[in-house]
Amino acid sequence: MKWRKLGPIYTPERRSWWQKNGYAFLPTADWHGGQLRVYFASLDDHRFGRIGRVDLQPARLDRIVAVTSEPVLGIGELGAFDDCGVTPSCVVRDDALLRLYYIGWQRCERVPQMLFGGLATSGDGSSFERQLPVPILDRTAGEPYSRSAPCVLREADGYRMWYWSCTHWTTDGQGVRYNTVIVHARSHDGVAWTQGETCLVPEAADYALGRPWVLRDGPLYRMWYSIRSRGPIPYRIGYAESADGLAWIRRDSEVGIAPSDNGWDSEMICHPCVVDVDGARLMLYNGNGHGRDGFGCAVLERD
Repeated sequence: MKWRKLGPIYTPERRSWWQKNGYAFLPTADWHGGQLRVYFASLDDHRFGRIGRVDLQPARLDRIVAVTSEPVLGIGELGAFDDCGVTPSCVVRDDALLRLYYIGWQRCERVPQMLFGGLATSGDGSSFERQLPVPILDRTAGEPYSRSAPCVLREADGYRMWYWSCTHWTTDGQGVRYNTVIVHARSHDGVAWTQGETCLVPEAADYALGRPWVLRDGPLYRMWYSIRSRGPIPYRIGYAESADGLAWIRRDSEVGIAPSDNGWDSEMICHPCVVDVDGARLMLYNGNGHGRDGFGCAVLERD
């Protein structure tokens, strides 16, 4: 597996009120009807995150067709789980309905934030409405800290989700760190989910796995994810395979993409989103500063 980088694709211009602090967190693709739409989150003056959308030309990804002038999903009500920001995680099409699974943030005193998974829907993707004022991934006795970054697949017998769960927080000379694993859950309606089952854990110097992105290629499930490490590269992208979506074999050495020697993705590479467009497999991802300079793209070079 080898990815050929196409370079940065979208950089916020900081002109809109909701993009004053820039960033384009977690690019989340929706390829439908010959149109490639990418949802992302930007930061305002107070560093609250809101979700916008950019439409790209599939044949020339560096050519932007349109960017939303206003967010398609704003922050939640004061005191809600998402009152400090929202970030897209995945989009699922259910006939004419678009389901946007997202990350809701709440800032905290002793740890930086709490993150939980939410759900909003839309008919055309121009604006989304929350389906619930509470998270679809909330605290449980087994997962009491944070549960978020859902990736959802619709299958014949219902819905499957992979998400990250915070197992505990630690403190060291570099500050407070969350420690996370990848968890699997099921649902009949895409709203109410079973208690999660841990399916992927950090190894060696890694302490957090995040933003899983899962595709099904026939009998094989493929997962790309962010790895947070104590090593010289704070974020990199990992890859795993599974026959059933539960037992995964990590093949990080085969992922075929790494930080560049210089430029916008030289310090870190993270938050992968993999989508098939007109026979090509593309990876959208963030670089330095978790998306400070926007997002870029790479194409899979097939044998």
